[in-house]
Amino acid sequence: MSEQRVERIRMLLEDALAPEHLEVIDESHLHVGHAGARDGRGHFRVRIECSRFSGKPRLARHRMVYAALGDMMTTDIHALAIEEES
Repeated sequence: MSEQRVERIRMLLEDALAPEHLEVIDESHLHVGHAGARDGRGHFRVRIECSRFSGKPRLARHRMVYAALGDMMTTDIHALAIEEES
């Protein structure tokens, strides 16, 4: 299930943002027992370099990522760390 989530996150971000570099890391195993992990949603880290972010403030860039992930933010993802690369 976890690998499927990672691949879906990757696909959604690639389709919506066409990043130059993208790395999706499942960190759910680091949060076992955490209250937010009990419902089965995961903790993920995204490292992304994207020319579409150029000139946009950080909040707008993060909103672009959240929009690309859509419903996954409420159904599959409990926490998402976004690291922007330049």
